[in-house]
Amino acid sequence: MGTYIKRSIEKKLEELEKAFPVIMITGSRQVGKTTLLTILQKEEKNKINYVSLDNIQTRALAIEDPELFLDKYKMPLIIDEFQYAPDLLSYIKIIVDKKRQEYLENEEVSPCGLYYLTGSQVFHTMKNVSESLAGRVGMLELYPLSNREIEKKKDELFLPSYEKIENREKLERKEIDEIFEKILKGGYPELYSNPNIEPRDFFETYIKTYIERDIRELINVKDEIKFLKFVESVAVRTGQELNINDISNSIEINNMTAQNWLSILVNTGIVYLLQPYYNNNISRIVKRPKIYFLDTGLACFLAGYMDSKTLEKSAFNGAIFETYVVTEIIKSFTNQGLDSKKYLYYYRDNNGKEIDLLIIYDNTVYPIEIKKSYNPGKQAIKNFDVVEKFGMPVGNGGVICLNKEIFPVDKNNNLIPIELI
Repeated sequence: MGTYIKRSIEKKLEELEKAFPVIMITGSRQVGKTTLLTILQKEEKNKINYVSLDNIQTRALAIEDPELFLDKYKMPLIIDEFQYAPDLLSYIKIIVDKKRQEYLENEEVSPCGLYYLTGSQVFHTMKNVSESLAGRVGMLELYPLSNREIEKKKDELFLPSYEKIENREKLERKEIDEIFEKILKGGYPELYSNPNIEPRDFFETYIKTYIERDIRELINVKDEIKFLKFVESVAVRTGQELNINDISNSIEINNMTAQNWLSILVNTGIVYLLQPYYNNNISRIVKRPKIYFLDTGLACFLAGYMDSKTLEKSAFNGAIFETYVVTEIIKSFTNQGLDSKKYLYYYRDNNGKEIDLLIIYDNTVYPIEIKKSYNPGKQAIKNFDVVEKFGMPVGNGGVICLNKEIFPVDKNNNLIPIELI
């Protein structure tokens, strides 16, 4: 293993393992789930055992005889790629409940930190676990590295309120060409811990492994090439509203297939759907989500970009810049153990008024625009007034851009340097 980059989510993981018998960490392949738990394994005073269900023989035992499997691999235990043997859940529940009963009789027997589960198929894994182990499991989502993790800076929840951004630790100033180099590379930990690997080689292998290990179980094998074309078609639409007709027509599949395949991309942690915000106080709202690839490097690779200068000058540059900013903000929530989908939205109505990102936090709405320019001006906040109709307090708005310092656009809204996300 190369150099380990400390993950911001470690603090939340430590809290959860003291509170729950089972910890579940989900996220796409190669985001560092196993490495995170391996580091935990080394740091813990008590040895934590490890087993991976990527191993065919081990997986067979877990599926065919869950009781024997859990008897063979003792607690505390990390079960990697747990989604391959979901029937283990009912057996884990029995063991957990027994430990809880023992704790009632002897408080020296801790009922917490017994099992650590990881899964690459996010939705199915989390749904099964939350239903089977209700009240017994703490859940975390892990995404590729944030810039704050890469630069070893404090990683806190991002809010554009003046007080928060004024006190937020600033990242190293980057010129536009350096920003696009970061975007092209993305945030998969292997690209930072292994100096010998080229991003292109990494992504080639990543896609091959993703299709061979995750996709073959979920779609018909004969459709693999078409599925890859589908993923490429979604990649070039990152930062756009979801238009299933457009995607399905581009690769000649039906809408139902396209919807199923999109759900696979979401469920395996590759793509994020940012939902539009609406409530009873507002009407005539567009209700289609926006698509964002959770790793800009993977999106660029699939869209055919290999050079940062070509990327910077391309028609793709605005959408991928927006994807970069939005995913960094998403990570600022998930790294605190929060479900970003409860807090992050976008706005668009039938009159064409749009706001790139809305943060709804503590019953307050914060509007955000994203501009790949140095001084966007007041035009960038022209639609912010729509949030007055939401029926909740309005916090400071922000225009995340290339400006070098926090600068007021008006009394409620500021230009925010990209180094502060």
